[in-house]
Amino acid sequence: MLAVLRNLVFYPLFYGVSALLVIVSLVVLPFGIGPLRRVVAAWSAWHRWCVRRLLGIEIRVEGELPRGEVLIAVKHESFFEAIDIPSLLPFPTVFAKRELFAIPGWGYSAKRYGLVPVARDAGAKALREMIALARVRVGEGRPLVIFPEGTRVPHGSRAPLQSGFAGTYKLLKLPVVPVAVDSGPLYHRRIKRPGTITYRVGETIPAGLPREEIEARVHAAINSLNP
Repeated sequence: MLAVLRNLVFYPLFYGVSALLVIVSLVVLPFGIGPLRRVVAAWSAWHRWCVRRLLGIEIRVEGELPRGEVLIAVKHESFFEAIDIPSLLPFPTVFAKRELFAIPGWGYSAKRYGLVPVARDAGAKALREMIALARVRVGEGRPLVIFPEGTRVPHGSRAPLQSGFAGTYKLLKLPVVPVAVDSGPLYHRRIKRPGTITYRVGETIPAGLPREEIEARVHAAINSLNP
C-alpha cells in the first residue's frame, strides 16, 4: 500500500513539473545553450529528487565515471537511466531514437540541446551525418552516451547489441566505457518499488578492436549486474 501511495504522488508531481520544464526550455532557447543546459540539468535533478524522496530508491555508482573523449555504452532497462544521464555526467550528448524528436516541444529542445538522432533503417548518408554530428559534440568536450541494445530490455535479459553500435564505434575511433545498470526491477513497472539502483562502470576498452571483440566485451560488461 505504501508503494502505491508513493507512486500516486510521484507520477503527477514528476510529469507535471516535467511538462512545465519543457515549456521553460522553449522559452529560453533564444538565449543560447547555457540556459537550456541548466533547464535540462534541473529536470534530471528533479527526477533524482522524486526517485529518492518519493519512491524511496537510492542510487549507487560503482567505479569511476570517465572524462575526456570516450563513448559511454550504457545498459538500458528503463526510462530511469535515460532521464538520469544529465545528473550522472556533465552536459552529455546522447544517441536517441529519431522518433523521439517528433515529440512536440521536447523534440525541438532535445535537438537544440545536442542529442544525436539515430535513424536505424536509414542508409549510409544518414549514418555519416550522425557520426559528423557526434564528432562535433566530442569537439565541444561533451561525453557521448549510447544505449547499444537500441531499446529497453528486461532485467536478466542479455539482448544482442544493435549492429549500428559496432559501426559507430569504428567510425568514431573512440575508446568505450561500458556501464551496467539494474534499474529494471525497481523502475520499469507501473508501480515502482523502493530499493537501490546501481551503476557499475567497467574498464575502458580501447578503440580499433575487431567487431566481434568489441561487441563481446561491451555485452559482457553492461550485463555484469544481471543475475
